[in-house]
Amino acid sequence: MAELFQTELRDLTGSANTRRLRRSGNVPAILYGHGKENVSLSLESKQVQATIARREKLVQLEGAVTENALVKAVQWDALGSKVIHLDLTRVDEDETVEVTVVIVVKGTAPGLAAGGRINRTIRRTQITCPVMKIPSEIELNLSTLELNGSLTLADVELPEGTQLVAALETVVATCTEIIVVEEPTLDEATDDAAEPELIGDTGDDDAGGDDAESSDRGSDDADAGGADGE
Repeated sequence: MAELFQTELRDLTGSANTRRLRRSGNVPAILYGHGKENVSLSLESKQVQATIARREKLVQLEGAVTENALVKAVQWDALGSKVIHLDLTRVDEDETVEVTVVIVVKGTAPGLAAGGRINRTIRRTQITCPVMKIPSEIELNLSTLELNGSLTLADVELPEGTQLVAALETVVATCTEIIVVEEPTLDEATDDAAEPELIGDTGDDDAGGDDAESSDRGSDDADAGGADGE
């Protein structure tokens, strides 16, 4: 069922007027499509925020204009928490449309109990469906996802009349093993430590020994000389 939006015409455009409109609790919007002229609208902010939060796509416009429209684009504030502009495109009740929907997961993957973790590769995908039957989301059941396994778009549950745009082989979720890297203990780190490198030629020790012997002989000669003096 389409969400109901009360509309007012927005005669004044431009940044200053748009900011003033938002401060008054409204959201600027543009309506276009079907070969008709574009119409600048003002929508109640609370209605807009609630509709977008429920991921609804189809809206019924009343008030200044009376038409069915599809939410084509949403502009958010800098924090990504508040809608500040909407693009709406006209649709007929018998149309088939292409929209982007969220993929939600349900169930518990057996791979989790085997030591795995779930990795989501995509969270949204495009579908085609009757405009009056646009789902707010589609589901992926994880109950068959084993360790080192994967699920694709072919495993997604689709409402009647809904078709996927992307290839069915597109991977949506995987379950991979958690690899724990153990840090070496202090003893292991000590054992694995490299031996200190010796600097210089080992032959220096022999040279040092010769010098020592010469020094010893010099001392003996000095002692002998001393004895002769006595």
